[in-house]
Amino acid sequence: MENNETVAAVEPAAPTLNSAEAAKPAKSDRARGVKERKESAVETTIDLNDPKYYLNREINWIDFNEKVLSEAEDPRVPLLERVKFLSIFWNNLDEFFMVRVANVFRQEQTGVAATGADGIPPRRQLTIIRQKVSTLVDRAEDLWLKTLQPALREKGVVITKFATLGGKKRQKLEAWFEQNIYPVLTPQVVDSGHPFPWISNTSLNFLIELVSETDEEDVRYARLKCPNNIQRFLFLSKDLDEAAPDLSFQSSYKNVQVILTEDLIGECLGRLFPGFRVTSYGLFRITRNTDAEIEEDEADDLLEAVRDYVEQRRFGAPVRLELERGMPVRLQNFLLDHIDMKPGQIYKVSGPLAFSEFMDLCFIDRPSLQYVPDRMTSPEVFDPENDLFATLRERDVLLFHPYEKFTGVLSFIDRAARDPKVVAIKQTLYRCGSNSPIIKSLIEARRRGKQVTAVVELKARFDEERNINWAEALERSGVNVVYGFVGLKVHAKLCLVVRREATGIRRYVHIGTGNYNALSATIYTDLGLFTSNEEICADVTDLFNVMTGCGIIKRYRQLGVSPLSLRTRLVEMIRREVEAHRETGDGHIIIKCNQLADDEMIRELYRASQAGVKIECVVRGVCCLRPGVPGVSENITVRSIVGRYLEHARVYWFKHGGDDCMWIGSADMMKRNLNGRIEVITPVHDPRLRERITKMILDAQLADTRGAWSLDADGKYTRVRPKKGEAVFDSQNAEFQHKGVRK
Repeated sequence: MENNETVAAVEPAAPTLNSAEAAKPAKSDRARGVKERKESAVETTIDLNDPKYYLNREINWIDFNEKVLSEAEDPRVPLLERVKFLSIFWNNLDEFFMVRVANVFRQEQTGVAATGADGIPPRRQLTIIRQKVSTLVDRAEDLWLKTLQPALREKGVVITKFATLGGKKRQKLEAWFEQNIYPVLTPQVVDSGHPFPWISNTSLNFLIELVSETDEEDVRYARLKCPNNIQRFLFLSKDLDEAAPDLSFQSSYKNVQVILTEDLIGECLGRLFPGFRVTSYGLFRITRNTDAEIEEDEADDLLEAVRDYVEQRRFGAPVRLELERGMPVRLQNFLLDHIDMKPGQIYKVSGPLAFSEFMDLCFIDRPSLQYVPDRMTSPEVFDPENDLFATLRERDVLLFHPYEKFTGVLSFIDRAARDPKVVAIKQTLYRCGSNSPIIKSLIEARRRGKQVTAVVELKARFDEERNINWAEALERSGVNVVYGFVGLKVHAKLCLVVRREATGIRRYVHIGTGNYNALSATIYTDLGLFTSNEEICADVTDLFNVMTGCGIIKRYRQLGVSPLSLRTRLVEMIRREVEAHRETGDGHIIIKCNQLADDEMIRELYRASQAGVKIECVVRGVCCLRPGVPGVSENITVRSIVGRYLEHARVYWFKHGGDDCMWIGSADMMKRNLNGRIEVITPVHDPRLRERITKMILDAQLADTRGAWSLDADGKYTRVRPKKGEAVFDSQNAEFQHKGVRK
């Protein structure tokens, strides 16, 4: 098929197969016989569009976050790691309200009917969300106050109130306040001349009641924002009066006292209002809608459009108000008089507000309270003395992060940057983090005269400002920077290296399931495929030309590329498996992804299940498919793995009658991935690599009895436990993973 063929439709009514997929010829209608006609008759009696066969996305997400909270509750997890999971739970909840709940509120306010396949109207969703979140918040508070905080105290990490400290330590903290906090505080009184101030998203704020020292009738109210550019935790030795000049944690502290900055500010509030007495105060926090629309179609400059979007996101409507439990009623009433919030949007919290920031506490130097560092390897092929490109001409190479170091990816890009034979590098960038070595390598490549192109996705949620900054740095160095697509996010993970060799131009490609981010690669499980396969490299070349130029390619030689062919590829693979099952009776599909929410793909899986195909899904996050429904999905199982590492790799495996086919890539089974993003999945051709992925990921996670949860037809998750007499099997155990590493 020509690469410049115009697309008429995203998904053909009857997908066809290409030669690369080596499809077996389908049987004729007569050959399929009576059995197939009976199966079809059964299928037609069930309406797979019926909402009862689908779980609600938002409600299922809450169930996912409950699994995160369960990790924090698990006594098998080291203590500071439990605190980390608790902070992740709260951070997840923040983002859930900022994006997902905000969207449901908008639907409810505008009178939009149910939008999901589940058919639950927005108002009902909000009621259920409120009920489930309230229950989880209560659990999280109890966990912190009754379990984790006392356990930390026993281990010498004591969350301490300022008022309980001795005189010398109080003096130390008061001096710190005067020198480092007081100058940046801005108290704002609320009266006829000073309207209630704008409350920025997720900021921590004091509401303060004041009385004049000369007139008891003169009552005022003020707001004070806790600066977000000062440290949240102040550390003192319990046994010593001395402290570090910056009140940071010191490894020499056997027993450490931790003072929250807001507690210190609260004790010193009186210094901010001379002539007035602080009679009461309380903390509050507002979560705003950050899901603003980028007016891409009307923008002359996408970069400026994203800048405007980042700015306007600050002014989103409030969707949640968190109040410190115990805030006086008169302060609550004053606040609600100035903030338009419904009762269902208000949450009273007993533990510290903004608990997501407690992540910083988890990195203090207390090895006994943290995970033992995993043994991470670097395959020999990436050793500096080895010719990586020569190896890739002979065979494909696979990396499995974090068990294998991300330095292999960094080495590939940096070698390309410095190799005199390399003439061009093309790279997609979504979230590459701060101070990225990849950015430095691309700049170095351009300095050495190579043609360097970076396709930068500015619309990576919550990373927009960072992406703008390093995109501009690339531009200043002479890199050809392209800011993605109007209306589409570029989420594919691709690096193309073009090399002039003795035999002519040769291309090398890295295709990953995760971002080009060295930090996240230590905590996310991801796959990366290095190949010089000519058809795959040609596909990647064509895709980069589409992303930087213009053109429409209906179908690629090897790759599945959204929004035009990825859905079609997956549908073909599922339907091929049904055909193979009718011949062999052993149809089998294994899917590992982060989200499974696209109703069209769910229906394809339902049809495959009805045909008798065994389908095993490992879905970390949202899953809208109901497994185990008689006549619909009794051949489908769904489990979720939540553990030390965040499962992020996407793998799609099809048995195909013994001629197995495997795909990896960046795409989940969600509408946004299949219809609204540039995504790529690639076939894994090397049988050794397919076997390795099967053994180390698919089979392992389907056997996991440590971090696995099983989903039932009612949408309930249950922990998977080992059978009586069996040992617990942890699929994220590094030692297990290294057993399968191939040099």
